[in-house]
Amino acid sequence: MSYHGYFALAEVYDLFNAGLDYESFANYIEAAFDRFLERRPQLLLDLACGTGRMTKILSGRGYDMIGVDGSAEMLAKAAENCGYDPKILYLLQDMRSFELYGTVGAVISCLDSVNYLTKKEDLAACFDRVHNYLDPDGLFLFDVNTPYKFETVYGDESYLFEGELNKGGEFLPVFCAWQNHYVKKSRLCSFDLSVFYGEKDGKYRREDESQIERCYTREELEKALQDNGFEVLGVFGGFDFSAPKKATERMFFAARAKK
Repeated sequence: MSYHGYFALAEVYDLFNAGLDYESFANYIEAAFDRFLERRPQLLLDLACGTGRMTKILSGRGYDMIGVDGSAEMLAKAAENCGYDPKILYLLQDMRSFELYGTVGAVISCLDSVNYLTKKEDLAACFDRVHNYLDPDGLFLFDVNTPYKFETVYGDESYLFEGELNKGGEFLPVFCAWQNHYVKKSRLCSFDLSVFYGEKDGKYRREDESQIERCYTREELEKALQDNGFEVLGVFGGFDFSAPKKATERMFFAARAKK
């Protein structure tokens, strides 16, 4: 099953996330390997890998990588970003039902991909798959947006992003209008997006899409991990393994597959 979101955003995802420090994120991942594993793993799964930015960085650091994503458009950008890399295998698969050829030493899932699992049964299905394809005592690292972020940063806010895309050496304007709506009772947040792509003739092409994330509490995620065979090793508020605070916007989870 493939995911139908990100068809409008795939082309501009990296542009609008240019401020993300992927190298520091990769440093955190390797620090977690050193903290929780006897030795660094050789083969990693980047689950919901998107445009492959993290996949490429970790491949460059010597890991064999599998990148799984449910969006064909995002995987097309990943292939474009990474070029031919014999250390990376990309697979178009749903994160709730993916299948691999064998087990891996660690699974990472970055940038709130888990929040897109909007039903608890979807969350359980994903965690069960991850557990199934991890080596015994393998490491699962993922992050989520916190309740604080959903309630105070997303809420019912609207945003406008603008930038330029390089099209064959010509830089063309692109704009993204983003409207959020968070329902505290259901803990679902909808994102309605319109992307306007400037064309060479001066006209604009409009692409619209909607996405939904679910807000999970720390307790819910810890229970889901434990119910699916994991030992929770830690929950952190940043790359320095510090404890989450009241105003923490992103929580980082580390869990070990018990088999």
